[in-house]
Order: sequence, then C-alpha cells, then structure tokens
Amino acid sequence: MADMGAFREAVTAWAATGSGDRGDRARDLAARLPVRSAVLLEGLSDAAAVDALAARRGRDLAGEGVCVLPMGGATNVGRFARLLGPAGLGLRLTGLCDAGERRYYDRALEHAGQAGGVFVCAADLEDELIRALGVPRVRALVRAQGEERPLQTFLHQPAQQGRPAPEQLRRFLGTKSGRKIHYGRVLVEALDPDRTPAPLDLLLAHA
Repeated sequence: MADMGAFREAVTAWAATGSGDRGDRARDLAARLPVRSAVLLEGLSDAAAVDALAARRGRDLAGEGVCVLPMGGATNVGRFARLLGPAGLGLRLTGLCDAGERRYYDRALEHAGQAGGVFVCAADLEDELIRALGVPRVRALVRAQGEERPLQTFLHQPAQQGRPAPEQLRRFLGTKSGRKIHYGRVLVEALDPDRTPAPLDLLLAHA
C-alpha cells in the first residue's frame, strides 16, 4: 500500500533529478493516497518539530493528506513549489522558514501561482522554541537527555563567552549531527499548550 513516506521520497528524487519517471511516480502516489497539501520545510529538525506538535494535538497529517516535506535547505523551495503547486501536482502549499530565508519562499510560491501560506520564525525555529520554553527549562531538558557535560564544555569555549544564554543554547543545538533533529521533537513535547510559538502554531492550523 502506498504511504506518505513513499510520496515524500518520490518528490525528493524528482526535485533532485528532474526525471520524468520520478515525476510519474509522484503523480501516481499523489492520486492514490490522495495528497492534498504539502508543508515545505527547510530541514529535518523542522519536520521533527511539526510532526511532534501534530502528534500532541492528535492529528494524523498523513491521514489528512498533508505531506510534511523537508527540502534540504530554503534555496530548494522554488523547485519543490514548482513541482507541487498549482502548476504542478496542484497541491496547496504552506511553509515555515527563518526570517532570513523568507524571500526565497515568497518568490517561490508567487511563481508557483500561490500567494501566502508562509510562516516566519524570528531567527529560526530553535530560537522560537527556546524563547517559548525559557533558558532554565531548556537546560533542564538538555540534562534530562544526558548532555549536561557536552553543554558545559560548549559553554566554556571562548567563542561563547559574553553571548546571551538563549543564543548559546541555540548554537549548542547545532554543534552535533542529528542534535537539532532530536531536540526539535524534545522541545516541542515539553511546551505548555498555550506557549507554542506562533509561526509553528499557525503553520499547523493552516496545514
């Protein structure tokens, strides 16, 4: 049976290669699932956070026909939007991005024939989650994950001296492969229901 993971893989391969065969497979899977919308995300950590919030709220995004799609960077959004949007598979598009990458998203969705649907984090999603939880809570979560020693080692580096604590934590999350993905889920699962960062909350409502 076709599943959303297979569709996501087919679309990612189609975007990477431009292969007509890949496009045919994506179209076939979109029709059989069926897929009605795509959430365009910069990377895997954003996808982990979106999936975690959906699970907390009892939503089955795949079952609703929503494909959560990490693109491997904001500069790829034009290619994905062209393939998936009104001029491609005809999906409704939405996305989450950093403030510095918004121009890529706005331009891509406009060229694809859809306006709006992009939700913007002030710096990035990790920054939004750290501010929502507060520094003491994030540090407690890091300790609970068994990473107190790596955090302390990082904080004692000369480059971190004088940085604001939220910025230190944000940088720490990006210092090891897979850490941002792991904490994308951990931080979202620790949120109080009324403290969900607005861009993430609005994205899920729009999806």
